[in-house]
Amino acid sequence: MRDVAALAGVSLKTVSRVVNGVSSVDPGLTARVQDAAGKLGYRPNLTASSLRRSDRRTSTIGMLVGDVANPFSAALMRTVEDVARERKTVVLIGSLDDDPAREPELASALIDRRVDGLVIMPSSHDHSYLSTERSAGTCLVFVDRPPTHLDADAVVVDNHNGAVTGVQQLLDHGHRRIAYLGDRASVATASARFDGYTCALELARVPVEEHLLRQDVTDVDTAIAVTTALLTGPNPPTALFTSQNLVTIGASRALRTLGLESSVAMVGFDDFPLADMLRPGITVVAQDVEAIGRLAATVLFRRLDGDTAPSHTYVVPTRLIQRGSGEIAGPAPGQS
Repeated sequence: MRDVAALAGVSLKTVSRVVNGVSSVDPGLTARVQDAAGKLGYRPNLTASSLRRSDRRTSTIGMLVGDVANPFSAALMRTVEDVARERKTVVLIGSLDDDPAREPELASALIDRRVDGLVIMPSSHDHSYLSTERSAGTCLVFVDRPPTHLDADAVVVDNHNGAVTGVQQLLDHGHRRIAYLGDRASVATASARFDGYTCALELARVPVEEHLLRQDVTDVDTAIAVTTALLTGPNPPTALFTSQNLVTIGASRALRTLGLESSVAMVGFDDFPLADMLRPGITVVAQDVEAIGRLAATVLFRRLDGDTAPSHTYVVPTRLIQRGSGEIAGPAPGQS
């Protein structure tokens, strides 16, 4: 900084004021300082700067998601980043790979870098490891899944009622043998969606058939294998309810390989790119990812601005998007 001041012919204090964005500095002096900084390749030490500030803020937040390659996670990150940009804040992002042990490791790494707050799509089932940081004032917002053993804000979707709506769509088109392809049962969202599936069948007085249930389906390849086995086995389902986007993609590929995409109905939970371009298009229970991400970021910045209200869980509704795959008619009464 001293070299910048010498080259620009100004005081060290003036350089400091320009670097820190003080608006009252004369425009001519600001231009000289910026020109000198550019010639010298000077970059301010933001960490040191934050330690000198009275609020110790670093203008960074951390975000942890299950998998950055998942379309849902990618869209969520982008929305949070858009809100952060409006606040001149940088987002540091980490992927948990749905590994519970990785979550506290990455959360601690971000906290050590003095992020002002964290947005977390949790993989862990115990968030008490954040209690000390929470008490020390680190702002936390959980997204997609609520925290456990920790009092903190959360933004989730109405997984139960969304699943009820999706299965009801299949029931309304005459299906009674509806297979369920779900994520890990230990994941809160998967558990709520399975509850919605069973609830919809019970309301319609349709028995839950154990041989049509498949849990722990977490990726495209597993979904292809499971769907193929279900549809080529005895007494196959006439419809599928898939509980997350990667499972829906895998099931769709299996249907097309078997030539059954126009005869076996399917409704998936969560939308994904190009779902409307397939034939038939994939009917989905869509989450409003933009609303989820914007609300999570807004809640976090509200906390950073001093909001001390009790923690709250915000529930974002889902909506059914009909594109054809969920509207295939089931067999006529009395037919298998």
